[in-house]
Amino acid sequence: MTTLLLIINLFVTIALIGVILIQRSEGGGLGIGSSQGMGSFMTGRGTATLLTRATAALAGVFMVLCLLLAVLNKGASTNSGGKDILAQPPATENSAPANTTQH
Repeated sequence: MTTLLLIINLFVTIALIGVILIQRSEGGGLGIGSSQGMGSFMTGRGTATLLTRATAALAGVFMVLCLLLAVLNKGASTNSGGKDILAQPPATENSAPANTTQH
């Protein structure tokens, strides 16, 4: 299940990057998409609305997938005896302080 969600998340991420890169730039960035390059498919305003909605939808799907993956990963680590990375490592009998000197 997690692998499938990761693959879907990868595709959503690639699509989100693509949609962002083809948007018209206000500040002189990449701005690949423009009304002249799109032909007579849509007007400039219609393209901007479509790309804005597509960006918002893809961003929402991306956030939901990330949250779902985090919840599934937390549940998997709890059930399989996962360890807290901030917890102190258990002390072993053979471990001695490194800064002791013998005279």
